Amino acid sequence: MKIALIGATGTIGKKIAEEALLRGHDVTAIVRNESRLAVEDETGGGLVKKGKRGQLRAVAGDILVPDSIARAVEGHDVVISAYGPCFGEEDEMQEATRSLIEGTKRGGVHRLIAVGGAGGLEVAPGVRLMDTAEFPEEILPLARAHSEALAIYQETDLDWTVLSPAAVIEPGKRTGQFRIGLDRLITDERDQSRISIEDYAAALLDEAEDPQFIRARFTVAY
Repeated sequence: MKIALIGATGTIGKKIAEEALLRGHDVTAIVRNESRLAVEDETGGGLVKKGKRGQLRAVAGDILVPDSIARAVEGHDVVISAYGPCFGEEDEMQEATRSLIEGTKRGGVHRLIAVGGAGGLEVAPGVRLMDTAEFPEEILPLARAHSEALAIYQETDLDWTVLSPAAVIEPGKRTGQFRIGLDRLITDERDQSRISIEDYAAALLDEAEDPQFIRARFTVAY
């Protein structure tokens, strides 16, 4: 599979790239600065631009410029976006989402998978996680931005999917064992909602290889 990946230099994007390469997929990382691209090898001891089987290459592209995205994604099977706005620039999310959709269409790609946020998931009927008193105020703008992006995806005719993480997503181990849900936050027996970035990336690549949530959001957690 030929994957066009946006946000490959970010924490989640790097793990998505690693997972894709180890599964034998070819990854085109669309980055503003090609020199920043680095994907860790299996041992964690170095930075490589080649996986066990898949090949990684970098091309310049700007998510805010549809024509730039169109040129970069042309000829790929799926576009994966791990884009996230910088702190204080959350309003950019709507523009970036619309530009990404338009660029993907112009590039002739029909499948788009995006990293979402956990804040829009429900903890009770009609009550989102970001509406609760416990939700950190400092990340509320980002949660709202992800919810607004989801609404934009829901209006497009692309075969889109948004994968929302657990409430806590952090570096850890790849276990391959997690639960899958739709719009409800998944919690464990201790009422905690967690997922490692490694397992999140595995779930996202599972969806890329075997689509189950076309034009829908889903979530994963332990």
